Amino acid sequence: MNMPLPSETLDSLRFDNRFTALLPADDNLHNTRRQVYGACYSRVVPMPVAAPRLLAYSREVAAELGLDEESCATTLFTEVFVGNRLLPGMDPYAMCYGGHQFGNWAGQLGDGRAINLGEVLTGDGRHLTLQLKGAGPTPDSRRADGLAVLRSSLREFLCSEAMHHLGIPTTRALSLIATGEEVERDMFYDGHPRLEPGAVVCRVAPSFLRFGNYELPASRGDLDLLRRLVDFTIANDFTELGPPCPESYQRWFKEVCRRTARLMVEWMRVGFVHGVMNTDNMSILGLTIDYGPYGWLEDFDPGWTPNTTDAQGRRYCYNNQPHIAQWNLAQLANALYPLIGRVEPLQEAVNEYSELFVDGWNEMMAAKLGFAMAGTEEDRLVKELMQLLPRLDIDMTIFFRNLAELHPAMEPAADGELPAPVTAALYRPEGGDEGTRMAMNGWLRRYLHRLSLVGGSDEERRRRMNAVNPRYVLRNYLAQMAIERAEQGDISFIALLLDTLRRPYDDQPQRSHLAEKRPEWARHKDGCSMLSCSS
Repeated sequence: MNMPLPSETLDSLRFDNRFTALLPADDNLHNTRRQVYGACYSRVVPMPVAAPRLLAYSREVAAELGLDEESCATTLFTEVFVGNRLLPGMDPYAMCYGGHQFGNWAGQLGDGRAINLGEVLTGDGRHLTLQLKGAGPTPDSRRADGLAVLRSSLREFLCSEAMHHLGIPTTRALSLIATGEEVERDMFYDGHPRLEPGAVVCRVAPSFLRFGNYELPASRGDLDLLRRLVDFTIANDFTELGPPCPESYQRWFKEVCRRTARLMVEWMRVGFVHGVMNTDNMSILGLTIDYGPYGWLEDFDPGWTPNTTDAQGRRYCYNNQPHIAQWNLAQLANALYPLIGRVEPLQEAVNEYSELFVDGWNEMMAAKLGFAMAGTEEDRLVKELMQLLPRLDIDMTIFFRNLAELHPAMEPAADGELPAPVTAALYRPEGGDEGTRMAMNGWLRRYLHRLSLVGGSDEERRRRMNAVNPRYVLRNYLAQMAIERAEQGDISFIALLLDTLRRPYDDQPQRSHLAEKRPEWARHKDGCSMLSCSS
């Protein structure tokens, strides 16, 4: 038997697998593509790979799991988190769920390239599910191979951790491991496939349940399975709502709406665009989940989507995200209706989502502009700014960060000249036509005047603004640079980005080059501007 050596143990990982213990399993144990009925999951095991190599791991996630640096450096760690070995207590499975994709019901989808290893019970009593993405096929893989390439795995690993350190609810990433094997992918579905290095990322979350988990049994009229899953969710992840019953179902849905509204506000705050907000990619816990063709707004274009599949309709563009989240919540409400039997509480919760988002948006934007609270004048300034920024070809992250450098006593610039902190954020030095520059200067004067009226010290205002306007985000071109270097065997840039993104609100002068505007070569480069759902 291939037993771990005494110096290579991961004994701190204690498993308490509630999902597989309490919910019905698929009774077919063969790993063949099929429709799965009457079950929440199918038991599967990861597919072994030839020559795994640890590329990176998150020390923060490891610490939450009780793993120290020595444990993460072992061969056993790499073998386990690429899928070659199972630890005692692991009970691997793939979840079964459905979903609406681009507004259309797609039927059964499921974990086609994700395998949950089990739930770790942490030292403080929490449950964290470990999930391998790219570790082989499952019954839900349909026509795919269940594998993932370094390109997509690296992007997910880095962005999961970047979002966490930005303060945005998200699934986490423990490790990124190259498989030593090649995977064929046609990145843009244009008939030009190529072999790429394979990789597996280990994702970590309290739960990977998504809206689609509840939609699928509801669509099949399997209300017993639906009720069991909802009861499980409330009893284990929403214990504060009381025992499962129709009243707590209503409270639960309202809480899901609240968490989703908060998540949308946070995405909009930093310019994150998910790219594929199908209902199977919406976390029931209000987490950012499934990092596929995501991107970050660089030049402020509210209609931008990073997803090539979405390029025509732009359903999932930056500006649409709050509306799509509400549409997705309405689909979840439809699925839950048979358990509640009344439309009114579900409709009230969906309507309240809108109110929560609008209030959250106003408060968030006021904070980005340095105001302690949102009022009528602040709201007017925000609306005017949102109309101006798309006309300027201006970097979102740098613009809002640099606003903190302005102060009410500044001398106003001439109408045709923008102040230096704003000019530094422009992709075109001229900043649009003269009318746009004049309009921007008019806005800046009104903005600075409003700051002077609300009072407070410049130092305190800058501190507040810098706490919500990051200096560093995972810019699209930086992720692509990390991918290209890693494919050549250089993983140092991954480590540099990971460490920099741990402190996204700090200036870090020695790493200021990682906060620079997107270079012109990256404006239309593959991987820097548009991506696909291909892994």
